[in-house]
Amino acid sequence: ELHSALAASVLVLLSLPRVCAAAAAAAAAGLEAGKGLFATRNIRKGETVFVERPVVSSQFLWNALYNYRACDHCLRALETAEENAQRLLGKSSLVLPHPEQCSIRKDLHQQCPRCQVMYCSAECRQAALEQYHQVLCLGPSRDDPTHPLNKLQEAWRNMHYPPETSSIMLMARMVATIKQAKDKEWWIKAFSQFCSKTANEEEEIVHKLLGDKFKGQLELLRLLFTEALYDEYLSRWFTPEGFRSLFALVGTNGQGIGTSSLSQWVHACDALDLPMLQREELDAFIDQLYKDIEKESGEFLNCEGSGLYVLQSCCNHSCIPNAETSFPENNFLLHLTALEDIEAGEEICISYLDCCQRERSRHSRNKILRENYLFTCSCPKCLAQADDADVTSDEEEEGEGETDDAELEDEMTDV
Repeated sequence: ELHSALAASVLVLLSLPRVCAAAAAAAAAGLEAGKGLFATRNIRKGETVFVERPVVSSQFLWNALYNYRACDHCLRALETAEENAQRLLGKSSLVLPHPEQCSIRKDLHQQCPRCQVMYCSAECRQAALEQYHQVLCLGPSRDDPTHPLNKLQEAWRNMHYPPETSSIMLMARMVATIKQAKDKEWWIKAFSQFCSKTANEEEEIVHKLLGDKFKGQLELLRLLFTEALYDEYLSRWFTPEGFRSLFALVGTNGQGIGTSSLSQWVHACDALDLPMLQREELDAFIDQLYKDIEKESGEFLNCEGSGLYVLQSCCNHSCIPNAETSFPENNFLLHLTALEDIEAGEEICISYLDCCQRERSRHSRNKILRENYLFTCSCPKCLAQADDADVTSDEEEEGEGETDDAELEDEMTDV
């Protein structure tokens, strides 16, 4: 029986025969099986390769704390475009033109009657309740700082400051999903599909997420995680080795998610058929709005979180990717779109680097990839630059000390 949370991912694979797992191709070639996606028919530039629902997802904790209001299940932005712009701009008097282009339906919003977390719809509230929320619902203890889950979240926020790249609550929802499931073993196998690492690699990933004091921090998190969520069936996940492995799974496979009602409004306005003068005025208004927001809020524009996607996690990296991920439906549904024509049999690759990072030298690109993803790239671009000196320009060297979390703001979180 297909569980509802994975049905979309499985149907994507079954209903889109143009995509297959690399493991099958590798096995057929007599090679060691690995992960990847290959086209089984020609795919044209701009075509949607697949749309995928995450196995589990969660909003980042600092993002939620700073009132980036999102559905607690699908991460759909809950503010209207005007409310979104007013908050980011710090200007409550701002009025957006063409308010009818805002897609937010507040009349559909619902909250958990016990803990008051918000959802964009009755469907999302029910889906969360059926998958994990029964275990994680804080009820009247939502604002109690001594509640084990609140202590866990507060500890995480004190260790992992913005810009955020992961959340301890993604792991909590994994545990809660299995605790609530009738077929627990099925879900354990589902999570085991994601890439696992050796002990040394796991340690490097955890170190990257938590910083120099990661061992002490990790043990504190493990104890708080155990206090809040321990389950005998999952006892291995609560041991030092199992917790580190779980941490590394999320750090390696977590896909950034970004949603924004303002961005949706802008896209809708771009599609309006307006007289030339009105079009110029609207474009100038939007350009100035974003400039003013950048001065007030910097680069933190979206509701942000992360999720685990079965198919997307199979996509390997290339510095010249032929596909990219995005979230055009203003929720956690991931769209993989072809950036160029992809021939049958060709591997479908995305980039783990943003546009600016991809323009840096091979040495700098691989430094980022080794530090954050534990591999050296051998894509055509890197192979073509293999004889380049392993040095960076003066400008790049100035930024070498900043290639940690701040540099992981991935274009894949763009809405």
